[in-house]
Amino acid sequence: MKRSGWSLFLLLGLLWSTSCSSSIDLTDGEWIDLTHELSPQSVFWPTAEEFRLEPVYEGMTEKGYYYSAYHFSADEHGGTHIDAPVHFAKGGKTIDQIPIEELIAPAVRIDVSQKALADPEYRVAIEDFKTFEKNHGQIPKDGIVLLYTGYGRFYPDRSAYMGTDLRGEQAVAELHFPGLHAEAARWLAEEREIEAIGIDTPSIDYGQSTHFESHRILFENEILAIENVANLDRVPATGATVLALPMKIKGGSGAPIRMVAFVPYR
Repeated sequence: MKRSGWSLFLLLGLLWSTSCSSSIDLTDGEWIDLTHELSPQSVFWPTAEEFRLEPVYEGMTEKGYYYSAYHFSADEHGGTHIDAPVHFAKGGKTIDQIPIEELIAPAVRIDVSQKALADPEYRVAIEDFKTFEKNHGQIPKDGIVLLYTGYGRFYPDRSAYMGTDLRGEQAVAELHFPGLHAEAARWLAEEREIEAIGIDTPSIDYGQSTHFESHRILFENEILAIENVANLDRVPATGATVLALPMKIKGGSGAPIRMVAFVPYR
């Protein structure tokens, strides 16, 4: 989908914090980090290679100064990360092909925590979005939708966050956490022009999904998915601006992301 020049002005405002009408005043608000740190404790899919950080060198050199460098490795899809359309859509954009302006957008937070914490199989429904819009107005065009299930409070306790701390193929059948209903994914794709949707669980599809319908619907419509989002309890229903910038991996189906929100003081 195409974005208006508004995003470019927004980016300039974020970089320079000018006082012109097309920018955001960064002197009257707060930044919220929506990113879980990457570490050996980070949550990855049970079949994925987890994050490893290994020292290349750490200590004093023979020339008398301190030096450190490390080697890291991990699958693309772990910790706070973004999925590119090619992850489930043949011929879809790879992570390096995502325009920056699609990753900087106004955000809304849909609070389904009461339902999700009561039911680990809960799937966010069309009615949840309609209820939000009744109270807060229509989801903005070219915006980012954030689904607050309350599961971020459990991260990185895998048993509580994912339903199991097992690893490997046998663990997949034991996954239990909320996600986005496929019908709601289709409604968003057909009725609301959004850039991305984020969630504070390991996947945009619920834990017991076997066909990953929500992923497929979103990516066929070039809507990005962001998973394992942190601190959504601190984001208001409306008014935040999100920056979700991934590693630029050529040909990648996803990437770790540094995601932040700017929330103006009211």
